[in-house]
Amino acid sequence: MSHELSLKPLDWLTPDWPAPKNVRACVTTRSHGDSAAPFAHFNLGAHVGDCAEQVQANRRYLATALGCQPTWLNQVHGNQVVAANAQQVLSADASVSRDIALASCIMSADCLPVLFTDQAGTCVAAAHAGWRSLAAGVLENTVSAMQVAPQQIMAWLGPAIGAEVFEVGGEVREAFTQQHAAARHAFVASSNAGRWLADLYQLARIRLAACGVQAVYGGGLCTLTDARFYSYRRESVTGRFASLVWLTE
Repeated sequence: MSHELSLKPLDWLTPDWPAPKNVRACVTTRSHGDSAAPFAHFNLGAHVGDCAEQVQANRRYLATALGCQPTWLNQVHGNQVVAANAQQVLSADASVSRDIALASCIMSADCLPVLFTDQAGTCVAAAHAGWRSLAAGVLENTVSAMQVAPQQIMAWLGPAIGAEVFEVGGEVREAFTQQHAAARHAFVASSNAGRWLADLYQLARIRLAACGVQAVYGGGLCTLTDARFYSYRRESVTGRFASLVWLTE
């Protein structure tokens, strides 16, 4: 980095949820790194065209600031869930961790990040739930991979593109309504003919409830309208922020 950064996470977010005392979670923002425009400043995505050395410096800073080792994934907008692994970058859209200080971590810039823990604080998980992954069942697969009764799991919905601005085609609406009739309530007709405004937060809640997870928190932060976050729809060429959760002693 061009200068020494103090270990202070500035305006990073801490989820407001009743997680066990040994569970920690964080959502980063654009603040505090040295990535140059258009990735300014704290870009954690290694696949977006940013300087590789700068991305690695930002990632090292994140690990040091939070006292955990993030598991980085090659996210493919699918539904595969893997065990957290700090030694390999696996292709998946969710990970589960049962190891102290090994964080389940996903990156996003409009897609919905969902963090999980069980009430006993024995495992955590993070899922990348853009509409494709969400429709493909990434949340259901994550709940299953935690190997805990769904009634013992809580989830937190992180910053994603908001319902007032997330315009999609009819095929997206159909992908959800064919699986859950209640999903029709998560779509509002757009002023553009044949288009719909989709509520990712509501869609996630519907799917979590259907698989037995009733304790769902968060929601309501819009990445497109909130300049603290990267947004692909706002800027196209942009960085990625991270949402991560981990166990402590």
